[in-house]
Amino acid sequence: MPEYNIHLDDKYGHSSLIDIPAEIAAVGDEWFNQTLTTVNDAVVRLGVIEGEFHWHKHLDEDEFFLVLDGQLLIDLDGGETVTLDRHQGYTVPRNVVHRTRAPRRTAILMVESAGVAPTGD
Repeated sequence: MPEYNIHLDDKYGHSSLIDIPAEIAAVGDEWFNQTLTTVNDAVVRLGVIEGEFHWHKHLDEDEFFLVLDGQLLIDLDGGETVTLDRHQGYTVPRNVVHRTRAPRRTAILMVESAGVAPTGD
C-alpha cells in the first residue's frame, strides 16, 4: 500500500475558526488527510491528494466528497468513473468498492461517520 499521511485526531474541535486555504497551503505531502472537526456523529476531513488511492470499501458508512480545488476521479466497482471538478460533490454509498484518483494536486473535503477507517474495511 502506498504511504498515506492520515491524521484521525480532531484538529480543531468545536467553536474554532478553520482557515481551510491556510490548511491546504501548509500541506507538502502527495496524499494528506486530516480530520478538521467533528459534527455530531460525523467527521469533516481535509484531503490534499495527487495520484491514486487503493481500491477499498466501507461496510457500514457512506462517504461524501466535495472538491475545493483540482479534479477528483472516483472509480466504482463495475467500471464507472465519476469525475468531480471544483465545487462538485458525490456520495459513495456504503459497501461500494471504490478508489479515488487525482491527476493533479487536488483539495477535497470528506464527510463520513466518525468511526470510519479511511483506508477501508
